[in-house]
Amino acid sequence: MTATKDTFFKPEKVSPQDKAATTDSVARSLIEAEAVAREKKTEALKALRLQREALEAENAPAPKKRAVRKAAVKRG
Repeated sequence: MTATKDTFFKPEKVSPQDKAATTDSVARSLIEAEAVAREKKTEALKALRLQREALEAENAPAPKKRAVRKAAVKRG
C-alpha cells in the first residue's frame, strides 16, 4: 500500500450504531476503572483510620473519676 493523500485523509464511514457502541464501551470501562480506584482508596483510608484509632485508644489516659456531689436539700 502506498501512502497517498486519499488513504490518509478519507476515513471510512462508520455507522452510528458502531459509534454508539464504541462510545458506550469506552465510557463503561472508564466508569469501572474509576470505581475500582475509588474502592482501593476507600480501603486504604479505612485501614489507616482503624490503625490511628487503635493507637489513640492505646495511648489515651484513663478518665479521671469525678467526686460524687450530694444533692442540695431545700430548707424552708
